[in-house]
Amino acid sequence: MAIAEQQTQGSSDRSWHSIVLQTLKRNDVSLIPYVPDRVLTPLIKNLHADPFFTTFATAREEEAVGIVSGAWMGGRRGAVLMQTSGFATLANVLASLAVPYQIPLIMFVSERGTLGEFNYGQSLVCRTMRPVLDSLALEHHTITRLDELEFIADRSIKQAVTTQAPVALILNPLLTGGKVFEK
Repeated sequence: MAIAEQQTQGSSDRSWHSIVLQTLKRNDVSLIPYVPDRVLTPLIKNLHADPFFTTFATAREEEAVGIVSGAWMGGRRGAVLMQTSGFATLANVLASLAVPYQIPLIMFVSERGTLGEFNYGQSLVCRTMRPVLDSLALEHHTITRLDELEFIADRSIKQAVTTQAPVALILNPLLTGGKVFEK
């Protein structure tokens, strides 16, 4: 049984994705553009099913960041969902838009490139993500445990909005179960 399944077993609606959805809702984060990702699929499906959220796929992560940035300037809160490899495309838009214009960009990143990853490219990108976040002085947290998820996500969203600074919440495979690699 996967770690994520063990962590949610025995509790109704305490899955990682239900916690993220409820935390977004509680913090009035209602605009959720994303780039499709297998790991994030349960969250994406539940966001689409909830009329509180405006949820839609984008072609690229930079597009999603631009949409959330424009929404913030118009008075609406949003978050972007992506995979580690998608984060690799964001250095320019973070450094030229989100950081200098003080956009509280909330990023949920499903982590690939670790814990049994078969794709060497994913592993390389994973190794660059945290140094890029650090070089831009962006707050980031890697979440591995279900019992920490709600606290970290809630406080990170509040801090991003209050300080008007981006935050990345990296969802480790220990939390989500990761991508399953079948032969």
